[in-house]
Amino acid sequence: MSDIYSFTVQLPKQTIPLSEHKDKTLLFVNVASKCGLTPQYKDLQTLYEKYNPKGLEIIGFPCNQFKGQEPGTDQEVLEFCQLNYGVTFPLAVKADVNGPETQPLWAYLKSHAEPPVENIDWNFSKFLVKDGKVVWFPARSSKVSDVEAALGL
Repeated sequence: MSDIYSFTVQLPKQTIPLSEHKDKTLLFVNVASKCGLTPQYKDLQTLYEKYNPKGLEIIGFPCNQFKGQEPGTDQEVLEFCQLNYGVTFPLAVKADVNGPETQPLWAYLKSHAEPPVENIDWNFSKFLVKDGKVVWFPARSSKVSDVEAALGL
C-alpha cells in the first residue's frame, strides 16, 4: 500500500477506513488482557479522553503472540477492557504483529518507522503516526507519558 491511509481496520462489528482519519494523529497499540502492562489501558484511556477532541485517535490491536496473554475472543476482550478500564477507544479484531501472518497495517508500520522495526518486542508497543511520519515506542522501554510528550497537540 502506498500510504497508511490506504488501510482499513477491522473492528468486531465494523470496518474503519483510515482515510477517514487523514487529519488526525494516530496511535496504534498491540494490547493484551493478561499482561503485566495491561494497566496501561487506563493511561491510554486517559490520553484518549484528553486528546481525542484535539485530533488523536487510538486503536488497540489485541494480540495473543506474546506468551498467550490475550486468549479471549474479540467480544471478551472488548468487555474486559470496558468493564475494567472504561475503554472507549476502538479495539480491532485480534491480530498478529510479527511473523508470516502479520496484519498488513502492522507490517506497514514496522517497515515505515524510523528506524524500521524488525519485530515487535512485547505487548503494548506503540506506533504514533503524525503528519505521515511513523514513530515506534517499544513496549519494554516506553510509557504512555512518552507518547503524550511526542503528540504536540
